[in-house]
Amino acid sequence: MKTKPSLPLLLVLIATALGAVGCGLSTTERLDLPPLRTVDYVDLERYLGTWYEIARFPVSFQEGCVGVTATYTLREDGRIDVLNRCREETLDGEPDSAEGLARVVDETTIAKLEVTFFLFFWGDYWIIDLDEDYAWAVVGHPDRDYLWILSRTPALDEEIYAGILERLREQGYETERLVPTPQPPAE
Repeated sequence: MKTKPSLPLLLVLIATALGAVGCGLSTTERLDLPPLRTVDYVDLERYLGTWYEIARFPVSFQEGCVGVTATYTLREDGRIDVLNRCREETLDGEPDSAEGLARVVDETTIAKLEVTFFLFFWGDYWIIDLDEDYAWAVVGHPDRDYLWILSRTPALDEEIYAGILERLREQGYETERLVPTPQPPAE
């Protein structure tokens, strides 16, 4: 039986992976793509709350995670508490969670943030597509090697999802790499 490290240990791996990105060619460099575009503006108060992960690029630190959610809560100091949760292997699997911290790095758009789960190791968190009603969002990384599609509900309408995929392809993302995230049925 395969032993899976806990989510906090996996988040150590993400910090290592993000640091190692500079050692090899990113998708952006490999495909000679222009800089990744973010949305024009994010109302942080509206963005806060819980998001369900609809799909993601496979990453080792999320291997075996299903029923993934991320909850963002504003702190008094202006930074954001991050709580990531998942179930291991199945929707009835063992719960796992990790607490992190986010900060806005582009005060003009509020679309570029950095997230850390370990002191001193920050990773880019860019909001690159966002529903006008904040019903869904797409989070990427400037190297285009990381991607998450999020929704306020456990499922996303197929037509909306298809539109997101089209806009991602226009930004140079290799959308065939996306893996759907199993979620519990909506209540």
